[in-house]
Amino acid sequence: MQSSLPSLASIENWPVPTAAAAVVRADGTLAGSHGPTGRRFPLASVTKPLVAYAVLVAYEEGAIDLDEPAGPEGATVRHLLAHTSGLAFDENRVMAAPGTRRIYSNTGFEALGDHVAKAADIPFAEYLRQAVLEPLSMTATSLEGSPAKDAVSTVDDLVRFAAEVQAPRLLDPRTVLDAMSVTYPGLTGILPGYGHQRPNDWGLGFEIRDGKSPHWTGAGSSPRTFGHFGQSGTFLWIDPDARAACVALTDRPFGAWAVEAWPPFTDAVLADLRAA
Repeated sequence: MQSSLPSLASIENWPVPTAAAAVVRADGTLAGSHGPTGRRFPLASVTKPLVAYAVLVAYEEGAIDLDEPAGPEGATVRHLLAHTSGLAFDENRVMAAPGTRRIYSNTGFEALGDHVAKAADIPFAEYLRQAVLEPLSMTATSLEGSPAKDAVSTVDDLVRFAAEVQAPRLLDPRTVLDAMSVTYPGLTGILPGYGHQRPNDWGLGFEIRDGKSPHWTGAGSSPRTFGHFGQSGTFLWIDPDARAACVALTDRPFGAWAVEAWPPFTDAVLADLRAA
């Protein structure tokens, strides 16, 4: 469909072969979309919020506890979700004591997938399907490898997920509030693609904007904005103050083009939402 938000059409100007985007309000209504929203794109690290949501379902179902041991010695499920387990980015190597540094870790999310799979006694990809994808009718989404980065999805499906996070049905709203709140405040660390951040605030599987600069969201994004971006040129942000979420998927890897294009795009979307 052609967007009712003029800003969404600006993805046509991005230097990418294909892009699709949409905005969904907190009440679940679609504010607008543009591009092939039914096309499947690799999500890269936008996989992580989906995986985190499934982990939180496992917690609410009683299969796991957030403060039980998981990952390296002394770490817990909560540490893994918040990138504070001490595990390295992409190898099974401990670089810090749990809870002392924010080390963004694909390995940590793979450990989460293994932990839930063992507790639930089913492969994690199947647990994700049963716990999150199927209940939200995300029929075009699948996890095809690592829980850190190998989901494939569409804008249409991620709109369903963004609507759920804003008005939870699969989780207690208090659990989602925890996920979008700073976990282990004050920790420093590197935000991939954007350098060292003091502090580098995260919730449970979601990155929190706070006062980070530079950042992939907009200058007008509220400090409470949370979400994730992926190295495949993808992002999902939710701004509680704007009462809306935005999804954008592309088929060009993240790089300087995204650093330049995404913040003004987000600011234009927020301006359209205020004017609507």
